Amino acid sequence: MTQAPKPHLSEDQSDFHSAVEEGLHSLEADQLVPYEEVRRWLLSWGTPSELPKPECQ
Repeated sequence: MTQAPKPHLSEDQSDFHSAVEEGLHSLEADQLVPYEEVRRWLLSWGTPSELPKPECQ
């Protein structure tokens, strides 16, 4: 099966594309962060008790 040529991406699109690729590789490797941990972290943004970024398990 041949792959379609990749379109030219702007720098912002390229960064987004790289982040999506990284996320897909993490998913395939079963390296996930539970939803509740991400939710708690996001809700803490901008508060005096901001939580550290959760890590993959």
